Amino acid sequence: MPTRLNPYLNFQGSAREAMTFYRDIFGGELTLSTFGEYQATDDPAQIDNIMHAQLITPDGLTLMGADVMEGQDYRQGTNFSVSLSGDDESELRGYWDGLADGATIVEPLVLAPWGDTFGMLNDRYGVSWLVNIAGNGSES
Repeated sequence: MPTRLNPYLNFQGSAREAMTFYRDIFGGELTLSTFGEYQATDDPAQIDNIMHAQLITPDGLTLMGADVMEGQDYRQGTNFSVSLSGDDESELRGYWDGLADGATIVEPLVLAPWGDTFGMLNDRYGVSWLVNIAGNGSES
């Protein structure tokens, strides 16, 4: 699969509603995964919140989103990241390494519970980036 660059939106408990709204506008297939499905929280109030949503439209648009966890920073209007995802490990690690120069690493690029390699960082200009390498099963 080619590497994709797309927006990743954050919500405060309304990701399911918002992503369904966007699906109704743009069409396409919406997949939703909760924090409970991945045992990412023990907080009953967070179990059904969305850990990851992905909308892929017939025209090739991709929009991703999630609810922030309790205690995470959320500021409406700045609640987005840029996502890089694909299965070309060399290419994506190269992008990660370049973006990591002078960055604040939020989550290191390591094996995630869903089986992909995933990392988060804020680059030297304050832009939030998510990098996901599909199913390679190796750790950084």
